[in-house]
Formats: sequence, structure tokens, C-alpha cells
Amino acid sequence: MRIDILTIFPEILEGPLEASLLGKAIKDGLLDVEVTDIRDFSADRHRSVDDAPYGGGAGMVMQCEPLFGAVESLRGKNSLERVILLSPRGRRLDQAIVRELAQAPDMALICGRYEGVDERVRTALCTDEISIGDYVLSGGELPALVLVEAVSRMLPGVVGKWESVETDSFYAVGDAEGCGILGPPQYTRPAEFRGLPVPDVLMSGNHAAIRRWRRKESLRITRSNRPDLLAACTSVEDQRLLAEIEREEAERERENTP
Repeated sequence: MRIDILTIFPEILEGPLEASLLGKAIKDGLLDVEVTDIRDFSADRHRSVDDAPYGGGAGMVMQCEPLFGAVESLRGKNSLERVILLSPRGRRLDQAIVRELAQAPDMALICGRYEGVDERVRTALCTDEISIGDYVLSGGELPALVLVEAVSRMLPGVVGKWESVETDSFYAVGDAEGCGILGPPQYTRPAEFRGLPVPDVLMSGNHAAIRRWRRKESLRITRSNRPDLLAACTSVEDQRLLAEIEREEAERERENTP
């Protein structure tokens, strides 16, 4: 897969693209990430890429010409069938979108800045708009890195044998029969630390019991932190575990009531 990132701050991307699994995937040729400086396509000697908005208002707006020039320079290298603007106005990134994008041979990511981009970039150049959450950042560079990292984990060979993307939180979201929920608690040695022990079941060697405990704890955490994800958990076993959790919490509440 090839991913082109278009930005006015290439230096923000340098370190993360060289580190950890992402850096190794790029080095091993499993993923090709190229960074294009939008300022290289500015029409003036000051390398300006922004201007005041028509109609007045605070801030500056990224201009059409440099953005169109930067994207069009990729013709012959990138199909440009997926030109994605990282923007708070976009659809919110989730694992279903990640899996969708991971099937593509390439994509181009535009990192917005200032008060946003000229609307003609959105309507005539971009094919998609993606947000990583309901909060404001200074630009699209960090969201672009989040998207690249998430997509890279779906590519064959990027995640090694010591990890499995199938056990990641949200992995099953979008599956016909899947229920993408939050991951269970994880423990490693020592078996006890400062009076805090590892749950006995995890050291029991009973794999069926361990699987059941992990699923139940995943459901418990999801019920507490992201109850919206439980709507897809329709299996008989999940419903049985959720009923157990509700009974346990009701009992605990009764015990703690004076």
C-alpha cells in the first residue's frame, strides 16, 4: 500500500514514521509512506499557502492552488481514488473505516491547518473527510499519523507473530457476526506486586475458563466505559455474561448500601 501525506509541516511526521512497527513496515517495504510539502506548490516567493477568508472572520484559510498542485503532482504515483481530508467535519474514524481503507492500494491524506481549507478543495478534490474525534487540534498531521498507524496494523506482515490484531479492541466492528468491544485486563509477571495479585483463573491453565473470564471482563469494561458498543453483542453467551455482570453489580450495590 502507498500512502501520500500532504502537509506544511513535514518535520512533525518524520519521527513517528521511522519508529516502532510503523517504521519497520516502511523499512521492510510492506508500506510506502511519502510526505509532500504543500509549500513547494505555493505561487509566491514567500511560500505562502493561506489567505484571509472572503466575507471576513478570524483566522486564515488554506488556498486552493497549493493544495491542488500538491495533489496533482502525485499523478502516476498514486491513483488518487481516495483523497482524504483530515478535518473535524469528517466522519469519525472507527475500526470499520480502518478496515475499509486497508483494502485500498493507495490513498492521499491532506493535513488541514488554520481555520480550514478552501471549500473548493473539499468539493472538487477530496473524496472523503475523516475526523479522529470531537475535539480541536492545530492541524491534520497527528490525525494522519493515527490513520496511517491504524491502517498499517491491518496489512499482512506488519504485526508479528507475538501480537494479533484479532484480539485488539474494536477489531470485530463491522463484521456480520462480530461484536467489537474493549479489550480485557492484561497481566504479566510477577504473580503478585505490592499486595496486588494476578487473578487465579489466568494462572489456572484452564483455557476455556480463561476465555470466558476475558470475555466477561471485556463486556464489563465496555458496559462501564462504552455502553454504545454493546448493541452489537447479541450472542446468547454475551447476553448471559452481561446478565451475570448486572446481578453482580446489583449485589455489590446492595452490600454497600447502609
